[in-house]
Amino acid sequence: QVQLVESGGGLVQPGGSLRLSCSTSNVFFNNLIMSWYRQVPGKERELVATIGTRGKLTEYSDSVKGRFSISRDNAKDTVYLQMNNLKPDDTAVYYCNRGGWGFSPLDVWGQGTQVTVSS
Repeated sequence: QVQLVESGGGLVQPGGSLRLSCSTSNVFFNNLIMSWYRQVPGKERELVATIGTRGKLTEYSDSVKGRFSISRDNAKDTVYLQMNNLKPDDTAVYYCNRGGWGFSPLDVWGQGTQVTVSS
């Protein structure tokens, strides 16, 4: 079955950096527009970054633009999120999935990876 496995989260001080990874299996990864989402308890899931199938096109939410960078390795069926200059407002559980540019997420979600930005 489809699997999405996020990793790389943790506790970091404001201004710090983290790199998230999302490995996928049993999906046609090379054909999927992929995105990173984040969710805070009590709030809706927020789309933060999207990348095209070949990795050349990207888009970011205003809240992370200039600080986050999404990339992918189609040979490894993996998508990444480099997060720099982290802020307390970036604290959330981060998920990857298909989506963005009119595409809805797959029905399956991974467990997510917790990112906590705090001094």
